[in-house]
Amino acid sequence: MTPIDDHGSRASLEKDPAEVAEMFDGVAGRYDLTNTVLSFGQDRRWRKATRQALALRPRDVVLDLAAGTAVSTVELAASGATVIAADFSLGMLRAGSGRPVPKVAADALHLPFADGSFDAATISFGLRNVNDVPLALSELRRVLKPGGRLAICEFSTPTAEPFRKVYMEYLMKALPAVATRVSSNPAAYVYLAESIRAWPDQPGLAAQIREAGFGDVSWQNLTGGIAAIHTGVAG
Repeated sequence: MTPIDDHGSRASLEKDPAEVAEMFDGVAGRYDLTNTVLSFGQDRRWRKATRQALALRPRDVVLDLAAGTAVSTVELAASGATVIAADFSLGMLRAGSGRPVPKVAADALHLPFADGSFDAATISFGLRNVNDVPLALSELRRVLKPGGRLAICEFSTPTAEPFRKVYMEYLMKALPAVATRVSSNPAAYVYLAESIRAWPDQPGLAAQIREAGFGDVSWQNLTGGIAAIHTGVAG
């Protein structure tokens, strides 16, 4: 683990799984509040948009990977589908223990589910934290039924140049400062800013999803491209 002063520790951009899990364990207690503050309340709208993008039906069985405290799982379950929250941070799962959805400890690179287990799958703001994105996408395709739907909600690249510049300034300067006031581990949000900055843009992520064997890949921008929902269909 990489130490950062007395406020806690953070993972490096190498994204060692043990470091990432420990980092998220450390922010679990105030994770939901911090996300709402840092996104200016947009996180709620992004969760709803992800549910709508999957077009879930009551009979669907759905994987919510990197579900954290399962607040995203509850949103998905509002469709009437059966939704399983999966995360490799036990601290995050414990923080969401009061949410009435099934929860499973799971590593995105080695999912503990049989081939073709799910009608749909989603990962929100979690794919960026794995150290082997192609393998994680391959695992998602494996556990989906043929024709199963995938939705990835992730931070992305603002589409307008002036807004992009302001946003990058916020990421690298204001975001860590705000996190110092509301997060239990502000150092983790330095990692957040750096990992967002290093993440591929919308076409770049779409190309990786296609390479993993998904068809009908497209995306919709959220909040001017701060985030984007990429969708695809398992072959």
